[in-house]
Amino acid sequence: MGKIFCIMGKSSTGKDTIFKILLQRKDINVNRIVSYTTRPQRSHEKPGEEYNFVSIEEKDRLVAEGKVIEIRKYDTVHGPWFYFTVDDGNVDLDNEDYLMIGTVESFVKIRDYYGEDKVLPIYIEVDDGVRLSRALERERSQEHPKYEEMCRRYLADQQDFSEENLEKAGITNRFNNNEDSAITSDNIAAFINR
Repeated sequence: MGKIFCIMGKSSTGKDTIFKILLQRKDINVNRIVSYTTRPQRSHEKPGEEYNFVSIEEKDRLVAEGKVIEIRKYDTVHGPWFYFTVDDGNVDLDNEDYLMIGTVESFVKIRDYYGEDKVLPIYIEVDDGVRLSRALERERSQEHPKYEEMCRRYLADQQDFSEENLEKAGITNRFNNNEDSAITSDNIAAFINR
């Protein structure tokens, strides 16, 4: 019986880096679940890898067809951005394990959709000062930095990933990623193999 391992954490905790490292490891066998978004693609991103980038119209079509498992709307300084998970026929929990990136809210809805025994949380933690430095460095590397949005996300994460929300969702599997993503991925791989 397969499992879905849902990686979560505040912005700039290294989720994407750890996600990529875990997918390349030979000691675990996990497939990716790629979420969907209407936000603009960043300069280093490739469609179908970090996200499936879609238009608002495509998002509306998937919702109308009943394929959207969960959806989140963020009112950014650039307008509304949607992030969502789609039952697009690519998940076979009878035979495979999966890895995805999400939020507390998306984790709960995906867990409710597939079943509590099939969806397990992996929470990545980083010191807030380290996280802010990482976010600023990442934004500076963009062709068109969006500093206002970076600040909005940083502050919103304090509420979205509050201890109360983590406890309410039953998220107890925590991994510190202050220094080395390779070591963090070793610890997460050991958890997945258990």
